[in-house]
Amino acid sequence: MKKRTEGFGPVEYALFTAVTLAVLLLCICVGSVMLPLKETVAVLWNALTGADNEAYALAANILLPVRLPRVLCVALVGACLSLCGAAMQGLLKNPLADGTTLGVSSGASLGAVLAIAFGFSLPGFPLGGTMVLAISFAFVSLLLILSLAYRLDSSLSTNTIILIGVIFSMFASSISSLVITFAGDKVKTITFWTMGSLQGSSYENALLLLGALTLFGGILLWHARELNAFAVGEDNARSIGVDVRRVKLTVLIAISVLIGVCVSVSGTIGFVGLVTPHMLRSITGPNHRRLLPAALFGGACFLLLSDLLARTLLGPRELPLGVITSFVGSLVFIYIFCKARTR
Repeated sequence: MKKRTEGFGPVEYALFTAVTLAVLLLCICVGSVMLPLKETVAVLWNALTGADNEAYALAANILLPVRLPRVLCVALVGACLSLCGAAMQGLLKNPLADGTTLGVSSGASLGAVLAIAFGFSLPGFPLGGTMVLAISFAFVSLLLILSLAYRLDSSLSTNTIILIGVIFSMFASSISSLVITFAGDKVKTITFWTMGSLQGSSYENALLLLGALTLFGGILLWHARELNAFAVGEDNARSIGVDVRRVKLTVLIAISVLIGVCVSVSGTIGFVGLVTPHMLRSITGPNHRRLLPAALFGGACFLLLSDLLARTLLGPRELPLGVITSFVGSLVFIYIFCKARTR
């Protein structure tokens, strides 16, 4: 392997890709109906080559229209949220920074709840209205939280940011509850959606997530060097020629868009961006040229395994995905917070 100070190399990409594909294949095979590995690979190969799946009709009817699009969406959402968490932690020099802990996910969820409750949509684009409001509310929420934290503490300490984020999350959740009260026949849909789930995902959702990750995830990966400078301090970043204002705004917009798109597709799934980067830093080190690519693969694997647990733990009953990630994430959050306080 290359030194920890260098970027992500071909060996690392090959290793992480192999692990992710193995987890992806596991999640495709395992479910309420177990599919043999041989049949699963045959169905996928026939679908790619355009061959007839008549010999594996049962497996194809389960795999292609239902399980495969869901697994793809789960992997992409996990990659997006994990990448956002890693970038946010570097930008704010805060190991507890994440869309959930900072209240950004709550803001995006509020925007999506408003769109669903009041039927806001864009012609020809079913998720358009929900996505636009989720992205807009995510960005405004992030700016508002950081502005309030700066007014109270110009050093933007961990405790201040987390406190403001928790308060804002409670505020956004209270408004969401108020909206749900008057949502009428949409209450059940909104309630299940706010717990986070990718049940009923489609290939269109997967393409949407892939497009957002390619464009805005690419922007975050492109700014890995600048995030390394931010991790040391803004003054250090300025001293080496980084346009602090432009880079910060660009990164925040990319994070907000990715979180907004994920929330509009999957609902609120918390703590993915907190848990995965924290686990991966012990492997890759703090260098964002290594951490950000690893976060893509690690986030996909973490959410895939969480979704597998949600589908099979109490089968045939399915748990909301957000319940699993919040349970694991809350334990990791307590551990990181106590460790930071001890230091």
